[in-house]
Amino acid sequence: MPNLQPPITRLSALKPRERGTFFAKLAERTSSQTREGLPFYACKFRDARRVAAFMVWADNQFYDACHNNWQAGQLFKIHAVFNDHDKYGPQLDVIKIRPVEPRDEADGFDPADFQDRPKLDPAATLADLRALIEAQIADEPLRRLVLGLIDRHAEKLKAIPAHPRAFYPFPGGWLEHVLSVARTSRWLAERYSERYPDLRPPLNLDVVTAGAVLHDIGRAAELEPVDPDVPTEFTVDGRLFGHLFLGRDMVRDAAREQADLNPELLRLVEHTIVSHLNHPEWGSPRLPLIPEVLILHHADDLDAKMEMYARCLTKDAGPGMFTERDPVLGRQLFKGREV
Repeated sequence: MPNLQPPITRLSALKPRERGTFFAKLAERTSSQTREGLPFYACKFRDARRVAAFMVWADNQFYDACHNNWQAGQLFKIHAVFNDHDKYGPQLDVIKIRPVEPRDEADGFDPADFQDRPKLDPAATLADLRALIEAQIADEPLRRLVLGLIDRHAEKLKAIPAHPRAFYPFPGGWLEHVLSVARTSRWLAERYSERYPDLRPPLNLDVVTAGAVLHDIGRAAELEPVDPDVPTEFTVDGRLFGHLFLGRDMVRDAAREQADLNPELLRLVEHTIVSHLNHPEWGSPRLPLIPEVLILHHADDLDAKMEMYARCLTKDAGPGMFTERDPVLGRQLFKGREV
């Protein structure tokens, strides 16, 4: 008897208006309401190279299952039509959907295909970050403060992403991002110290390095890793206060244990934490008022954007000269180049 089951493809292999059956992870499930007060869920399904949205309205046949049973991080077998909307990006019109089952392995299902893993070993990255702190923060009390915070939260820092969705969105991503930002910030600060020898006081390299290492330390209180296969969740304090205020509080609380810490150094490091985002629309409560934060801001933004660009270009498998529209970057990247 002929096999009547549709062949298995990949979400990332589907062309606009093409129907296919594929495996995908539910990356996000966000509840909301229409203007009329009707509930709906905005879901995002992904494979290794594509993320596509599925709007589950209250009158959709899958609404009850989505509401009662679906969880972020869950894996599904889906039969759907794929489309790429000019404004909203990749979209799915789901025809059939169910959680994956053991029998799906016979059709090529492999859970490892949907697991984001760090590029570097978190333990080794943590050791490299500690070595940088030891070598580049000359002020001993400040060095002790920074090392103490990193060591106190080491296990969580090895497990959390730099950002839950936007950049380095995998376990250990925090460490990879912070180490990169610290190295770049220090290099820039040394170059600008040479460029502006008459600046008084000169750029404080300890503030630059300590600020770079601690600029996102609040993520340790803002985020709660659940499982490598489940998206990181926000803590209650994370939702109420955000990582900037939480990070400043963590640094200030740790500083109370060190009576020998220069209070002006502490104040400058606190300023780097609360102002390094620079733009109020990004959530920055204060603007940078010292040049050390200017250096950190641009190193931080560049590192985040480069990781996002590299991931988009590496994972895109579609045809054409441009990638699919990245929902976070809000643009299509040019990939049709040979030099």
